[in-house]
Amino acid sequence: MRTHRIAVALAATAALSLAACSSGSTTTTTPAATSAASSPAAAASTSASPSGAMSASPTAAGTVVGVASSNPDFSTLVAAVKAAGLVETLDGAGPFTVFAPTNAAFAALPAGVLDKLLLPANKATLTKILTYHVLPAKVMAADVKAGNVKTVEGSDLAVTTDGGVKVGGATVTATDVAASNGVIHVIDKVLVPAGVDVAAL
Repeated sequence: MRTHRIAVALAATAALSLAACSSGSTTTTTPAATSAASSPAAAASTSASPSGAMSASPTAAGTVVGVASSNPDFSTLVAAVKAAGLVETLDGAGPFTVFAPTNAAFAALPAGVLDKLLLPANKATLTKILTYHVLPAKVMAADVKAGNVKTVEGSDLAVTTDGGVKVGGATVTATDVAASNGVIHVIDKVLVPAGVDVAAL
């Protein structure tokens, strides 16, 4: 299985990944303890809450996958992680920082793209997109600063802090969602690495 090789790659790149991190922050939140849809079809139809806020809880709900699975606003992301075969990897020791797109962010993709990404034939492309949202280190909001960071996918992700924190052009809408093996920051856009053309799927 490719997950072992991905996990090894994470460890190898962890020391290099966050040379560009430190400072500004947004509101600290934790996930709601609500079951998420498990099938891709159900996940794709679930919309984010109007406020995008998460209910507060002092306790981490498990790994980053477990935390995401407990919040209905991440049901599409969880379905995509399952389709890409990344659950075992993201359930690993980490630590990870996950920039998690909400269901609304996935719904904003061009029509038909999400359905195509969830197909087994496009697993490699989906894996590249999802690992582009993950850093192989734990970075809290207070440690973020402008610059480029290396993602698990291998490409750099641009972080800006002028007028609020943005990663790859996506706005960070909630931060420091705690997990046992890392942290989740919520974003309002699906990030696509250079070289991936979702329109060509």
